[in-house]
Amino acid sequence: MDLKEIQNLIKFVAKSGASEVKLEMEDVKITIKTTSDDTKETTTILQQIPVGNAVNSQQPATPAQQIATPLAVTPVADTGATDDTLKYITIKSPIIGTLYRKPSPDKPSFVEVGDSIKEGDVLCIIEAMKLFNEIESEVSGKIVKVLVDDNSPVEFDQPLFLVDPS
Repeated sequence: MDLKEIQNLIKFVAKSGASEVKLEMEDVKITIKTTSDDTKETTTILQQIPVGNAVNSQQPATPAQQIATPLAVTPVADTGATDDTLKYITIKSPIIGTLYRKPSPDKPSFVEVGDSIKEGDVLCIIEAMKLFNEIESEVSGKIVKVLVDDNSPVEFDQPLFLVDPS
């Protein structure tokens, strides 16, 4: 497996929304992990090691294939998080799937920044395996920040919204 194929695999995994992919072939074992938080997304090759005694003598592994390689790192300005941001409640995804902020393409979003919500209000829909799951708020408050774009893949426990409970 050459470097170009590995890079294409990393891009595919990043777009798919998977958190971890392990690929084991005759002569190579690759693990790709995607971590995601409020500030950045990074996809990294953790390892590429020869399996067993099979060694490809025609093309030795290059250092670029053996070390951790960041795929996409978004630079983040240091905003100096204050105590104000600590008082917000983070609403996280309960499942893996595709997040939709609108009930249908021609309708407005369920919630926007500045909207007041109460327990039981629908915040978004997450499609998982062709099932549309309404995600309801477990807290009352005001939406401070929407952390995920419409029609984007989300992972389990990924932050979706920040809510000010006061």
